[in-house]
Amino acid sequence: MTQHRRVAVTSPQTRLAHARRRHRTAWRPPTLDPGEVRQAVHTYRAQRRWALLALAMLFALLIGLPIILRVTPELDHARVLDIPVSWLATVVIPFPAMILIARWHLRRAERAEDIDPPRDPVVPRGEGPGECP
Repeated sequence: MTQHRRVAVTSPQTRLAHARRRHRTAWRPPTLDPGEVRQAVHTYRAQRRWALLALAMLFALLIGLPIILRVTPELDHARVLDIPVSWLATVVIPFPAMILIARWHLRRAERAEDIDPPRDPVVPRGEGPGECP
């Protein structure tokens, strides 16, 4: 009986991907100019504010809807097309509301990218407070 040697068969792309992964250096974030840093920090802070507000609205929706349904048991007895309103509320309200919150947040985040950061006031030398020309 002859011995067969087992050979691993891989595509060239797989071998290249594995080779690239081994030889890569550590990723470094790109350095920015001072003006770009100010713009990036301003955009980041504005987008973070809008994101926190969107998260608060999302939590209010997801926590508030069950509370409202629990407090108002008469919605179980009210029916639309022979379906309890409480069931409709759990299907019809959250998903469109989440889509609206997402669209609202996306527009605010994009608007924050378009707005220039406030400029630092440039005071000519010798004209600042407490300085003589």
